[in-house]
Amino acid sequence: MLLPWYMNLVVLHQGVYDVHEIAFMFSEGGSNPEFNVALAQLLEQCRNKNLPKATVDGAIKGAKSKPGLQHLYEATGPGGCTLLIEVLTDNNTRSHQEIKRIMTKHGGALCEGARRNFDRKGFVAASRDEITDEKALELAIEAGAEDVQETEDEEERPVLQFICDTASMKAVRSALDTLGVHTLSAGLEFVSHTPSLLNRAQLETASSLLEALNDCPDVVRVWDNIQAQS
Repeated sequence: MLLPWYMNLVVLHQGVYDVHEIAFMFSEGGSNPEFNVALAQLLEQCRNKNLPKATVDGAIKGAKSKPGLQHLYEATGPGGCTLLIEVLTDNNTRSHQEIKRIMTKHGGALCEGARRNFDRKGFVAASRDEITDEKALELAIEAGAEDVQETEDEEERPVLQFICDTASMKAVRSALDTLGVHTLSAGLEFVSHTPSLLNRAQLETASSLLEALNDCPDVVRVWDNIQAQS
């Protein structure tokens, strides 16, 4: 069986996600990184992950020749949690039917209104290095970020994420660089402001749902507002 065009671009760990995103960024803002900030930042992330240049060039070339359509599906899942499902597809009918099938199988459903539980924010990732929590907050204020939190990268190394308004993302990253912070990447994310508290059984069902969605070839990214009950 032939895979969708954008899934034939790379077979590397974490590579599919990046190539998906390259095609999506191209479809939204064009192929010139000088005029498409999001694409430029994503290309930098690909370089940091050592994706071959030929792979990245192939993704952009493929997006030019066979542009896909980007859709954001809204859905509810186990325990009333809400999901945003970003899809890049060359056949929306096929993608819609597959997403609907997955949701139904795992106790969820497509709906309207889930988007209201999320805000679109800019995220600037930076090396934790020896930065203390207090210093991280000071840096966030100086750079014009709204908040900062700690997370881990794919190799479980500590990373700081500076959160900001989408329009300020480039300025915040530039300010952090000026302040001597080693920034790694920047991008746009959906952030939940209304969490759904799930019990253990609901969390297990939700986990299966998220796994099935992420295994779908047309799905680029899934955001959720799931939080475990204490």
